[in-house]
Amino acid sequence: MNFLLRFIIFCCDPLGLGRRFFVRPAVNLTLNVYDRLRSKADEKVDTLRELVLRLGLIAFAVVLIIWLAVFIYAAFYYVYMPPISHTRPVHMQFKTCLETSTPCTFPHAHVSLTKKQQLLMVGQAYKVIVNIDMPESPQNLELGMFMVCAEMRDYDSMLRGHSCRSAMMRYRSPLVRLFSTWALSPLYVLGWKEEFQKVPVEIFSRYLEERQHPITDVYVEIQSQKIQFYTVTLHIEADFSGLRYIMFNWPVLSAIVAISTNLFFILVVFLLSWYHWSDATWLRNMQIRYARFTNQLQSQASRVIVDSTSSLRDEDESSYHDSSMDKFDISDVGESSSTDDLLLLDKSTNRAHQEKTSDVQSLRQRKVKDQAS
Repeated sequence: MNFLLRFIIFCCDPLGLGRRFFVRPAVNLTLNVYDRLRSKADEKVDTLRELVLRLGLIAFAVVLIIWLAVFIYAAFYYVYMPPISHTRPVHMQFKTCLETSTPCTFPHAHVSLTKKQQLLMVGQAYKVIVNIDMPESPQNLELGMFMVCAEMRDYDSMLRGHSCRSAMMRYRSPLVRLFSTWALSPLYVLGWKEEFQKVPVEIFSRYLEERQHPITDVYVEIQSQKIQFYTVTLHIEADFSGLRYIMFNWPVLSAIVAISTNLFFILVVFLLSWYHWSDATWLRNMQIRYARFTNQLQSQASRVIVDSTSSLRDEDESSYHDSSMDKFDISDVGESSSTDDLLLLDKSTNRAHQEKTSDVQSLRQRKVKDQAS
């Protein structure tokens, strides 16, 4: 089959002119066009991939910066802002008189705030309020004023605060009570409303917690035997001031300002770090300067060592020459010594001198080589 195809092509174009001038150029042109189109398509795909990758990195960085700013503000709010209030029920106790079936002692109660950890924040002022729900009974209306006292004690039952405040029910004239009763009678009948007053008694206006002696127990006492009440609660409320007051009363505005500030500083740090680490020429310059500095230190140290060794060699050589000359003079002056011994002594001194000079020359050559390097 292959031989037949070649024979047909040879019969059609025996000299190969068509294949040389028409077929091969057309095939080469089509291959070139295909390669160009393929390279352009690959470049477009690469550029598209690079664009998508860059957009993804930018979006990831933006989301990370925003979440980091929000997390910083949330962590600061959690650490800086204390709990707004603490409420504990107060279960009053008293002794009953057998003759009159009325309390013979003042109602008093012990309230346990905490046992394991510190409840109040150190340095934060608190308001300690005792809320008394008193019915509008004839006995309470005739009661008048009464005293409410409280004691703050730590874990060792040591007294850390004591205060007493006076209180009474709000006065309403009989006419006002009559009209309000007629107006609210449907609610009273249905049980949606009750005839009582909530009397708040502020025991401490600005109580400050101590770090070494945290408050764990509160003792409450109502100094009245004729008082009637439904429930009594102890309410500890934080009295904010300064930045905490702004963060508590305007939470949205403070959150916007704080998160915007965090975003600004995080972006500044991110851009500066990007600028420095993207252009690493400063790091290379620092490495080159450090290498030059170390080379200079090494060369100076080698110079000092060579100078010190050469000076020591010169001193030894001079002392040796002086001693040999002194011996030679003494022998010439008058002591009994033969000429052979003098010749041997002269030869030994010449050998020592040659060895010393050769050592000094070698040290100087090393010094010159080090300076050249």
